[in-house]
Amino acid sequence: HKLEVVITSGDGDMYGEGGNHFIHAIRRNISIKAFVHNNQVYGLTKGQASPTSDLGMVTKIQTHGVVSLPFNPLAIAIVEDCSFVARSFTGARDHLREMMVTALKHKGGFALLDILQPCPSFNRQNTFKWYKDRVKPIDASHDPYDKSIALEMALKWGDEIPIGILYRNRRDTFKASQNVLAEQSLIEQYAST
Repeated sequence: HKLEVVITSGDGDMYGEGGNHFIHAIRRNISIKAFVHNNQVYGLTKGQASPTSDLGMVTKIQTHGVVSLPFNPLAIAIVEDCSFVARSFTGARDHLREMMVTALKHKGGFALLDILQPCPSFNRQNTFKWYKDRVKPIDASHDPYDKSIALEMALKWGDEIPIGILYRNRRDTFKASQNVLAEQSLIEQYAST
């Protein structure tokens, strides 16, 4: 009730190991700001493929290339009506700062910021230059409340990768939708009896 919840995670932890929590936090529209550092690889386990690794990507463990299609967190978030969905790139520092500030100011529930971030140690395919050549800021005329256009943007990958606010949705937060939580937390209610 009184604290802003901000989490930072890698793509493997958020979209793989924590995938069930990720999806259901979005569904409930819990007021969380999630900054996901997406380098398309599990860096701490020395280069194993993550859920967002590109099809065919060769790693120390996937020596013949990744055979599973990559998980698209932005598409999932949009389909589940996440209230704020954005993407940025660590090589676009001013843009990244703007997206982080905008996500932190978001008051409508779950805010996802997927941060494209090269891993020079274990992902030599998606390098800084690879991203720099492909990321493109979303045009200012884009209507982030248009779900179909947002989903179309989320599905773009490869030659052009849109960065910016893809989607916004006006819906009640979990707390606002639960009468029992509207005024006070459960512990505060219990303490006042």
